Amino acid sequence: MRRVEIVKDRLVLTDEVEVVYDKRVTPFGTSAKISVPKKHIGTRAYVVILKELI
Repeated sequence: MRRVEIVKDRLVLTDEVEVVYDKRVTPFGTSAKISVPKKHIGTRAYVVILKELI
């Protein structure tokens, strides 16, 4: 059962998760990308954009 909940700036994501990647978004032509291993081609993924704290 999938559940996504945001409460007071906290994210609760409940799903069967195989792996979570923490990667930097890099330029790719006129777009951007996040590199992950080829074994994940064709699988569903969550991308969460976080606010940078400076």
